[in-house]
Amino acid sequence: MDTLKILQASDQANWDYDDEADVLYLSVGEPRPAAGVDIGDGVVLRYDEATQEVIGLTVIGLRAKLAKAA
Repeated sequence: MDTLKILQASDQANWDYDDEADVLYLSVGEPRPAAGVDIGDGVVLRYDEATQEVIGLTVIGLRAKLAKAA
């Protein structure tokens, strides 16, 4: 995989949490189609294949991660 462009500060962060699946979706700007790379521990980095820009994260098993951190 080519080098991805690092996420720049943005005041356009969006999120959606699926309570039933316990998955948090974070997007920079409006959610859009993206490729994903599993970076471990239930975190998927999402990026735009055309621009190689990071455009979001998906966090699987958020409740367990927050409980572990507490």
